[in-house]
Amino acid sequence: MSTPGRSAEEQESEWERRRRLAAVFGEGGPEQTADDTDAREDSAGKGDAWYRDQVPPHHG
Repeated sequence: MSTPGRSAEEQESEWERRRRLAAVFGEGGPEQTADDTDAREDSAGKGDAWYRDQVPPHHG
């Protein structure tokens, strides 16, 4: 990725970029994210089918 104002020789390497980002945002993310969990059930135990059954007829 090119940074405005920097020449090709001054571009940071991948490890330098990762080190800079880690200094700002931390080393790692959470162990488990919402994307990893079962999307069929929410925290109350209601699955997708329950939510589909709750849709009003005019939203079909």
